[in-house]
Amino acid sequence: GILANKREGDGGTPRGVFRPRRLWWRADRLPRPGTSLPVCRIAADDAWCEDPADRRYNRPLKMAAGEAGDRLRRDDHLYDLIVEIDHNTRPRIAGRGSAVFIHLARPGLAPTAGCIAMPKARLRHLLAKIGAGTRIVIR
Repeated sequence: GILANKREGDGGTPRGVFRPRRLWWRADRLPRPGTSLPVCRIAADDAWCEDPADRRYNRPLKMAAGEAGDRLRRDDHLYDLIVEIDHNTRPRIAGRGSAVFIHLARPGLAPTAGCIAMPKARLRHLLAKIGAGTRIVIR
């Protein structure tokens, strides 16, 4: 569900008003989507730090093989398109949640671990409409 007091690992989606920061994209799987957001190609070593004890918490990082974290280059297609939002970024508070994205949905729109997921056609439509000034309201 949606939580006013998001915590790392609680499975909830944070309540609040957020802004999109950038799009992460699997160039090896999809054509570049039309968007005014900054776009980053997802490389094999791209990941997101989910360890509240790490100084890189809730930030992208390069990950060595075997290192723990949320890898952006996945075998499934959920992270082929990822909109990074500014949840828990200014200030970044350890344990208040990390890697909260808008990404592609599982078949049947199964729940996420706290992200927002949608079908590819809807996400591509959204990408064409949003920019850095867009407000994302989760309530």
